[in-house]
Amino acid sequence: MRIGGLQKYSLVDFPPRISCVVFTAGCNFHCPYCHNPQLSAPGENTADLAAEYIMSFLRQRKKYLDAVVISGGEPTLHRDLPDLCEEIKSMGFELKIDTNGSNPEMIKQLIKKGLADYIAMDVKTTPENYESQITANADPDSIRETVRVILDSKAAHEFRTTCVKPFTEEACIYSIAELIRGADLHAIQRPHTENVLTPEFFQGTNRLYSEEELNRFRSIIAGFVRQAVIR
Repeated sequence: MRIGGLQKYSLVDFPPRISCVVFTAGCNFHCPYCHNPQLSAPGENTADLAAEYIMSFLRQRKKYLDAVVISGGEPTLHRDLPDLCEEIKSMGFELKIDTNGSNPEMIKQLIKKGLADYIAMDVKTTPENYESQITANADPDSIRETVRVILDSKAAHEFRTTCVKPFTEEACIYSIAELIRGADLHAIQRPHTENVLTPEFFQGTNRLYSEEELNRFRSIIAGFVRQAVIR
């Protein structure tokens, strides 16, 4: 596993817990608004941290941290993710996994082994639109299956949608709401517009929704899930 970064302290990634965030490098999606381009498409400027460095840090900070968040990139691309999770859990930390939902088998494995206390999955758009809008050769059935696996599990969870035009029109929001019906939480997210994977995506075109539109999206989602928020 290539670890591309470590955020040593966070109050917002796994509230109300005090956590750190471990970032894996590499992603199989190409979201133009991705705000971690050095992790999505790792290169010479991407850090390469050893797993033992992470474990040493956690041993030193055990008194001060409640949890560890594994994000990316896309963590589930790494076959040794369960090994890392087991080491972290053995130290007494709670564990949150961020995922794009493309690898349902890995999510199943983590849940079965009790390695994920919280799962956050990004739902980019309707599954059938992933191939044209997010990445070539995307498998919409894998996205749907991961959603079902999470909803059927006992793990606490949330789904998140970064709202940008034209990926998340109102009809799309209704489709996402139906897909995740019964979820614990859904978050409508505002996109970053600087230092993103494809800067030209935001150039010359208004990709942003108004606050009124975002609130409209939130109200739609709220009819299908236990809690809906805007971030």
